[in-house]
Amino acid sequence: QVQLVESGGGLVQAGGSLRLSCAASGRTYSQNAMGWFRQVLGKEREFVAAISKGGGSTQYAVSVRGRFTISRDNAKNTVYLQMNSLEPEDTAVYYCAAVGLTIARSYTSSRESEYYYWGQGTQVTVSS
Repeated sequence: QVQLVESGGGLVQAGGSLRLSCAASGRTYSQNAMGWFRQVLGKEREFVAAISKGGGSTQYAVSVRGRFTISRDNAKNTVYLQMNSLEPEDTAVYYCAAVGLTIARSYTSSRESEYYYWGQGTQVTVSS
């Protein structure tokens, strides 16, 4: 069982940076691959980034590759999304999510259907 709470969203000018955090609780956090998704009002949720349970493997959407970095600190039960060079198109509600128990050490996924646990979301707004 995993419970997730996002924080760190806010308003930033284009070209600026934000770091989102996702605090996790539960006995099996370190055995769950994690991901970040985002959603604009009225549109479908889209994949942003994913990280394996140990942090050794990562995966990014083409639209954010080179600008965003996902990381995790299992000792603190926290996953992060560092967002640099933000653009107005990055404006969305950002959600962290966890898969169920992950077998493979290097497993990551961009598929929403693979994620079982979801946080409440945090708003990121980028002004032009």
